[in-house]
Amino acid sequence: MSHIGKDRTGHRIPVPGGGAVVLSWAARSDVGHKRSANEDSVVVASPMFAVADGMGGHAAGDRASAAAVEHLSPRRGVKFFDVATLEKSLAAAAHDIDTLAEGIPLGVGTTVTGAALMLVDAVPVFAVFNIGDSRVYRFEGTELSRVTTDHSVVQELVDAGLLAAEDAESHPESNVITRALGFRDDPRPDVVMVPVRAGMRLLICSDGLTKELGDDRIRMLMAAGLVPAETAGALVDAALAAGGRDNVTVAVVDVLESPSADAPDPVGGAPDLGES
Repeated sequence: MSHIGKDRTGHRIPVPGGGAVVLSWAARSDVGHKRSANEDSVVVASPMFAVADGMGGHAAGDRASAAAVEHLSPRRGVKFFDVATLEKSLAAAAHDIDTLAEGIPLGVGTTVTGAALMLVDAVPVFAVFNIGDSRVYRFEGTELSRVTTDHSVVQELVDAGLLAAEDAESHPESNVITRALGFRDDPRPDVVMVPVRAGMRLLICSDGLTKELGDDRIRMLMAAGLVPAETAGALVDAALAAGGRDNVTVAVVDVLESPSADAPDPVGGAPDLGES
């Protein structure tokens, strides 16, 4: 398990042209009650916040997820990510994972999802990206919405109208994903640009959280008015209390100030990074 970055409160990022984005964030992870090793990894170092969930067994899965967050980790002094850097970071991680997989018959890979702080036409946005079934949620006002779409067999069944969403987690193929970083495949993230607005918060998590807690329970914990460190801890504790069948990792990012408070809802995708 690789954990890059530390909890921060009131981190100020000046925006060219005036104003600033002020963020607070925290991350928590636990091996859970059933696993012997934690194959999740997380980076919380502005302008990058991401979670990866490794596959390939113990050390291999751990190293795959670590490769993802290590390559996504920003260079010192970088205030905003950009599309080209995100693309190169994912490609470099995939290369390292494929090298790691040599001699492992079933291959090695990882999910990866996150939010990169970027500027689009001088307006701060979160570029929310995902490969696999780890998720990013947005909480704003009193509403929780899922920003990412799982790359999984059950999600395809739900989208086709062949499976009810509430039955997805109990389906026998609920752990089968259709896209991953690694397995000798080019990175194909979905990307959605989400305006950065004061008062919103993001939840970035592995499926160890979402397989234990439904969206209603997650919304209640996100709405409890706790700071990011307390919220992240409460989410992990709730997942463990509900069974803790997998590693569980969460990052919570709060937007305290932003010059784009009146920006419209999602401003589009980034097709040059893959399907969206």
